[in-house]
Amino acid sequence: MSTTEIDKSQDTAKPYSVRNVLFKTAILFILANLIFAAFYPLPAIGKFSAYNHLFPGRQRLPYGDNPQKAYNLSLFNLEAMFASHELSGKEKSQNEFRVIFIGDSSTWGFLLPDDQTITAKINAADLQLPDGRTVRAYNLGYPVMSLTKDLVILSYAMRYQADLIVWPVTLESFPYDKQLYPPLLLNNPDPVKKLIKEYKLNLDPNSVHWVEPGFWGRTIIGARRSLADIFRLQLYGILWSATGIDQDIPETYTARQEDLQNDLSFHNLKPDQIQENDLAFDILDAGIKMAGNTPVLLINEPMFISRGKNSEIRYNFYYPRWAYDGYRQLLSVISNQKGWNYKDYWNVIPADDFTNSAVHMDSNGTTIFARQVMEAILELANPKPG
Repeated sequence: MSTTEIDKSQDTAKPYSVRNVLFKTAILFILANLIFAAFYPLPAIGKFSAYNHLFPGRQRLPYGDNPQKAYNLSLFNLEAMFASHELSGKEKSQNEFRVIFIGDSSTWGFLLPDDQTITAKINAADLQLPDGRTVRAYNLGYPVMSLTKDLVILSYAMRYQADLIVWPVTLESFPYDKQLYPPLLLNNPDPVKKLIKEYKLNLDPNSVHWVEPGFWGRTIIGARRSLADIFRLQLYGILWSATGIDQDIPETYTARQEDLQNDLSFHNLKPDQIQENDLAFDILDAGIKMAGNTPVLLINEPMFISRGKNSEIRYNFYYPRWAYDGYRQLLSVISNQKGWNYKDYWNVIPADDFTNSAVHMDSNGTTIFARQVMEAILELANPKPG
């Protein structure tokens, strides 16, 4: 065969060779998607993290709406969230008294840098117990008010050998219409349904609002956004570890509302008729049962008390006085009946120490709150005889 004929033969083979490679690649891609959809390993993938390995674990669960400035983002993969947290990378030492905080954005520390949150202030105090152990606090608060959201996070937190759970709450987390509201829960129906069943919670496991991916959503293509979020969280870890910035805190913001509406409404409840079954005390009870032998310190967290227009009928933007007063009475009575460790710090912070909402405190307010909580921790960790 001549050289010219060989060259022509090779030229003819090239299209077939490329076509075969493309065909095989397509088959492999389809198979990969089918296998991914069958096993749906997204939660397991979230466990693999560069945090606590290539760079330190975060002091807070990832949350943010401006990733480019905060080096942080909100995602729905609970395993990835916990894998990025410092708790996942720390073995508990014998001289550590481990305190895990759950709760809402006030615990997380909205408009506060990492070193000004309540857990950071407790750690800075280097609190020592009589037995020589050092109190070490960990922040597992997460923005959005819902006791069910707290319960799901607590179910994951129980992996980490806590000596004490601190659970700050406020009335806005108690109405039943707030329980399945957080996107974090709607995108994680399985752990929520499991808790509903296990603790017989007064919630609908068949809610139409669950985000449950079908077959297409369980493929690599369908899950590409979730996979990208996990990857982006790792990339932001490089910038976060270099800067310590995990929240975009503006220089100015709209202050908490002082003048209030002439409005007695609170969710769908009728004035002066608030009852125990109107609020999600069953979810609070489930959390304390879940903790088992680990004590839970339940705290009615501080809030802003307005002195402005219509403050005689409302404490703040969230609460008419009748609803909040009824809630405080119910929480105190039920805590006493059930033997819960309960502290009420609702009015211990000066009004000027609240920032953009009725529950977000500045650094000074957080310091005052931290001192109160440290006293309660010492009281629980070292009870007086008799």
